[in-house]
This record gives sequence, C-alpha cells and structure tokens, in this order.
Amino acid sequence: MSDGSKVLLDEYVLQIQKKNPDVDLYIGCDSQNYSRHTVYVTTVLFRFANNGAHVIYVKENVSRISDMWNRLWAETERSVDIALYLKENCGVEVKQIDMDYNSDPAYPSNKLVSPAMGYAESLGFIARCKPGLLMATWAANSLCH
Repeated sequence: MSDGSKVLLDEYVLQIQKKNPDVDLYIGCDSQNYSRHTVYVTTVLFRFANNGAHVIYVKENVSRISDMWNRLWAETERSVDIALYLKENCGVEVKQIDMDYNSDPAYPSNKLVSPAMGYAESLGFIARCKPGLLMATWAANSLCH
C-alpha cells in the first residue's frame, strides 16, 4: 500500500485537489498494541468519484498504552488534529472522519462513540463509526498490522 515516499501534507493535499476538484477527503486512525509499544497509523484517504482511492499516512510508535480508553481516545485526537490542520491551514474541507469504534454496546470501544463523535461534530466535522463503511480506518487498520 506504500511506496515509502515522504510528502508535505498541505502541499500534497492542495496538489491533489487542484488536479481533482471533486475529490473527497476522509481521515481515520487505528492503533495496535504490541509487547512494548503501541502503533498508531493516521490516514488521509482521497476518494475519487467513480475512480477509486489513494491513501497517505503517518505511522507512529509510542510507549505501550495499556489503558483502552486513553489508547482509543488518542486515535480521535490524531484524526481531529489532521482534519483541523487541513481546514485551518489549507482551507480544505474533510468529508468525514472515520472512527474505529463500534456503535454496538457489546464492544468495548462503544464507550468512546458518544464523546469522540461529539467532539468531532462540535468542531464542524461529520464523524462516522462502525458498522458503517469506514475507508480511512480500514486503510489505517491494514497499515497498523
């Protein structure tokens, strides 16, 4: 899924938008705990109308975060931070922030649905969670493992 090229987020996003004015941007993040560290992958997904998608991402290794709430909340913070950066510094509107939380109360991540979506929506973003189609978090999940 990657050629390893490094890009400057603002320049890259504006360049893609200039060439493809109808492109939609989706932001997502996923995390995975390993023995001594936690991996976060935050994605910006460019959805081209009737023509597929393209993903750029940042992958971070941090000290292991054992507490589920803090680890998952950091996913929200990373996604919202990118969306805010694009909005405030580039004038770019994000179509949706994908959140890797489940709306089904049977899943532990359900505890974050209301606060995380409320936070994103209070800043003017559309946020969605499982079981909906979440392209940006799907890509983040694939890159996390």
